[in-house]
Amino acid sequence: MNPELKEIISKSDNIVFFGGAGVSTESGIPDFRSVDGLYSQKYKYPPETMISRSFFRSNPEEFFDFYINKMIFLDAKPNSAHKKLAELEKEGKLKAVITQNIDGLHQAAGSRNVLELHGSVHRNYCMKCGKFYDVNFIIASKGIPRCSCGGIVKPDVVLYEEPLNSHVIGKAVDYIEQADVLIVGGTSLVVYPAAGLINYFRGSKLVLINKTPTSMDRRADLVINDSIGKVFED
Repeated sequence: MNPELKEIISKSDNIVFFGGAGVSTESGIPDFRSVDGLYSQKYKYPPETMISRSFFRSNPEEFFDFYINKMIFLDAKPNSAHKKLAELEKEGKLKAVITQNIDGLHQAAGSRNVLELHGSVHRNYCMKCGKFYDVNFIIASKGIPRCSCGGIVKPDVVLYEEPLNSHVIGKAVDYIEQADVLIVGGTSLVVYPAAGLINYFRGSKLVLINKTPTSMDRRADLVINDSIGKVFED
């Protein structure tokens, strides 16, 4: 681990981690926003369109085809970043993980206090009666997943055109405001409102870990341009 980062972590027991897609790409989960050849070959629309609320309502069958094939990765395993964060929480140093990812890998690694800004593929509910369904139900469904009551079962993920959960946002703001150290990793900090959370930080050390520079680099006490898994590997 970077010696400076190691020192910052060793001196604090009030750390909050805020992470984006880059934390999961090292577990083999692609950042769906990058429109690669695969998308353009099979799908008529860009990913942003296909996981929007309006597309979900107007083309549910196509939505689920894309969602199941491109958004669910049950074979993915937590990487060294997920594991190290879970370890820091166990040691009492890390107070919360705030994530933009929907894959549940932080919990799989052992993290308990995880705030999922964009929801989770592991939670699904009937839009008619509210009955809960797990991710395997969605995968096993042919066409549009339907509840026993006949309602459509919607993944508990925040689609484009949908607001973030205000309760989750409120908790995230509280943790960031009270943190002594904020480590931001695997995000280019361009997706709002999530990226705006960093503005609530009033602590002593802001650490940014991302493969490419971000607009917030000048505000950070430590910037590491590298893959987050590599940085957290001992």
